[in-house]
Amino acid sequence: MALVLTLAAIPAFAQSDTNRFRALVLAERGGVHEAYVVAALKWLKATAGQDHFAMDVFENPISFNKAFLGKYQLFIQLNYPPYRWSDEAKAAFQDYIEQGRGGWIGFHHATLLGEFDGYPMWPWFSDFMGGIRFKNYIAKRVSGTVVVEDAAHPALKGLPPKFVIDEEEWYTYDKDPRPNVHVLASVDESSYQPSSDIKMGDHPVIWTNPKMKARNIYILMGHHPSLLKTTRTKPCFTMQFCGPPGTRASPGPERLENRR
Repeated sequence: MALVLTLAAIPAFAQSDTNRFRALVLAERGGVHEAYVVAALKWLKATAGQDHFAMDVFENPISFNKAFLGKYQLFIQLNYPPYRWSDEAKAAFQDYIEQGRGGWIGFHHATLLGEFDGYPMWPWFSDFMGGIRFKNYIAKRVSGTVVVEDAAHPALKGLPPKFVIDEEEWYTYDKDPRPNVHVLASVDESSYQPSSDIKMGDHPVIWTNPKMKARNIYILMGHHPSLLKTTRTKPCFTMQFCGPPGTRASPGPERLENRR
């Protein structure tokens, strides 16, 4: 079964006769996630052509400011961590999310929250993700069964109640984000193969923060390119924007929570 993640409530803005919207992709390059990022960018490019949206890829946020982000209706944070951002880029992103100027999808490394590479933690981003700090990960990688918790949510449309993700690191955090976010799916830690002692207990892996005006979703999975190579686990983003193709959305932003 394909992993179908539908963002059904991002505002639509006409880009051209052929492109329904423009997406910004902030991608981390090099390192242990390079194979996954390469596969994801290839898939995104193909999906953009099929689903009629434009996308621009950036390897750092050096040029990001409010005016720059204003050109995009969707921000995809493809494994880029929440550090190495200028103060101007941080302020622009915070405004983008808090004011609902577009939608956001974050993958895997987007929650590497803490002090890394000489950079301090970004407190606002931690709050955005539920008040968490990165704690540990399963370096040898294991498979795990993901359990859907909100099957009615448009982001999980078409998913089976449970599905297996292979070759994943399953990040853990210093606290459970559940009290501060809306959890859409969690991993059953007892299903890990091979087994691991690195666990959280309650372990959310897909969630959204309904306190923000921007439609947003975080997906913990995103380490190994196998996620994009099999029909069973390949993410298929169906971008549906407040109405059938060719129609414009109402200008007032709604929260993702209100689109169930």
